[in-house]
Amino acid sequence: MTATEIRNKFLRFFEEKGHQIVASAPIVLKDDPTLLFTNAGMNQFKDYFLGNKQANYKRVVDTQKCLRVSGKHNDLEEVGVDTYHHTMFEMLGNWSFGDYFKEEAITWSWELLTEVYGIPKDRLYASVFEGDEKDNLPPSTVALKIWKTLLPDNHIVFGNKKDNFWEMGDTGPCGPCSEIHVDCRSDEERAAVPGHLLVNKDHPQVIEIWNNVFMQYNRLKDGSLQPLASTHVDTGMGLERLVRVLQGKSSNYDTDIFMGSIEETEKISGQKYTAGDSKKDVAFRVIADHIRAISFTIADGQLPSNTGAGYVIRRILRRAVRYYYSYLEVKEPLLHLLIPGLAKQFSDVFPELQAQLSFVSK
Repeated sequence: MTATEIRNKFLRFFEEKGHQIVASAPIVLKDDPTLLFTNAGMNQFKDYFLGNKQANYKRVVDTQKCLRVSGKHNDLEEVGVDTYHHTMFEMLGNWSFGDYFKEEAITWSWELLTEVYGIPKDRLYASVFEGDEKDNLPPSTVALKIWKTLLPDNHIVFGNKKDNFWEMGDTGPCGPCSEIHVDCRSDEERAAVPGHLLVNKDHPQVIEIWNNVFMQYNRLKDGSLQPLASTHVDTGMGLERLVRVLQGKSSNYDTDIFMGSIEETEKISGQKYTAGDSKKDVAFRVIADHIRAISFTIADGQLPSNTGAGYVIRRILRRAVRYYYSYLEVKEPLLHLLIPGLAKQFSDVFPELQAQLSFVSK
């Protein structure tokens, strides 16, 4: 399946489960002082969780453009160095606003991954929240009970607050979460070391692909937790990682999401990408990642500048330029030449880049 087909299968699956497909919010946040950028799919739904606004639909599904290069979620220096960190990424999400809760969220995610996408069940692992004394939070017994009907005990692991309690920032809606991980190692490697020992251990082939967050609390400014009036479901699955798994690749950058930009960079630079660890290969990955973040952020209304959100985009732009100038021996402007291909690639899901092609290129 192509990345486009994989994305569409996700949206249609939840549409058939009674969800309304909605558009991605802009990557740039102009009306939330707690965030510079949309860093998770739930940002545009924050007021629904807090009870400040009434949702038009009880169930929603979308793919959200996210950027994680500032604040609590900051992966910038990892990008291009490893196989799975990105600045901008797409987060596939299904949402319940005071409607269904843990049982439906977990069983539907299992159905989609195993029956629709065909991921082998013995390669999947789930993590559940072990509780936290400091915040007086109990273990997630409900999620555990549901997973025990789907997975053997040695495919279920317990995670602490860092791994299994999701918060968008220092304040705001939050709650325990249940992650789904996939073991992409060879059969020999899996036989030698059980997968449950590698979950959440930064192994490049044992990766989290989906997080089911159960919104139950609001983190206040004094650090305390206040129960929400209604419970909600907020899930997030990184499209780039899912595509990598389904296309049988060992790196996100080897998928059809990024290879178009990498091949175009090869043509422009006259250099060859070998998917290795050299500075040259890192440069190809940095460019393929960063061009997306820069282009879509500009298309959504944030120009590079020397303050605030604009400075973050300028840093990403400068990092991309530095890498191609230093390691691909390209001394002329390069990035703008990649934008037509990128705009065409995403025209069906994020048409705003195609609509502003000339402006963003300039």
